[in-house]
Amino acid sequence: MRLPLILAAALFLSQPAAAQVPTYPASFSTQEITTNGATIHVRVGGKGPAVVLIHGYGETGDMWSPMAADLMRDHMVVVPDLRGLGLSSKPAGGFDKKTQAGDIAGVLDKLGIRSADLVTHDIGNMVGFAFAMEHPERVRRFVLIDAPVPGVGPWEEILKNPLLWHFRFGGPDMERLVAGRERIYLDRFWNEFSADPKHFDEASRAHYAALYALPGAMHSGFEQFQAFDQDAIDNRAMLAAKGKLKMPVLALGGEKSFGTQMAVVMRAGADNVSEGVVPDSGHWIMEENPAATVKLVRAFLDTAN
Repeated sequence: MRLPLILAAALFLSQPAAAQVPTYPASFSTQEITTNGATIHVRVGGKGPAVVLIHGYGETGDMWSPMAADLMRDHMVVVPDLRGLGLSSKPAGGFDKKTQAGDIAGVLDKLGIRSADLVTHDIGNMVGFAFAMEHPERVRRFVLIDAPVPGVGPWEEILKNPLLWHFRFGGPDMERLVAGRERIYLDRFWNEFSADPKHFDEASRAHYAALYALPGAMHSGFEQFQAFDQDAIDNRAMLAAKGKLKMPVLALGGEKSFGTQMAVVMRAGADNVSEGVVPDSGHWIMEENPAATVKLVRAFLDTAN
């Protein structure tokens, strides 16, 4: 059995190290919450109304540390790793976004949180959208950052962008191709989707590459993408049955990435949409311009009704 080695690696990666993104404030605690067929690694800190920060592909909940440090001043901040990624468990399935929305619901239930603001990025947008559609009464405000939502708005046109080749890249042969070469694969995304690749620094690259090299992580990442067709079917069905989201929504795009197209996407899925652009940033908003991202999110959470 390799389980002791896996646990040792997980323990090592959870500790502060030189090759790591900015750490969370010391007052944050971590929990392993078992729910919905997965064990979700969750960071919790601060007091006040709850806000949930959901990461995307190529990163983990670690990306949100500067945002969490700001919001904890007047919020209870909850930051999960998506199933299969980071230090969460690596189940065989459940990577459709409705199932992962169930993960978020289970985490909130275990923490005794009835409603929360959502701040999401990349695949986190997709999980957050499914959660908001299924549990609108639990979402006060919703910030989506720089990624489309399957089946919503110009999804089919977005899929034609050659930069999104990885949406169809997966399967056992692909896993064998990237085994031991996780850093090479991930560098492609960090380089191509940034306004300036130097802003996604070496420490962050080493940190995330190590996490994605954990057993089952790359398989889980591929499964996130392979579920997009089902996600599109699910989202269209939910919109047809329930109508658009009603809570206040902020659609943020990186200036050198989705930009104002993020608002075009979300106006197809929500009625009350504000838009914003993270300046001097590509897709990796928390690495490229964290100060501006935090300011935009903070302003929306402080003023939206």
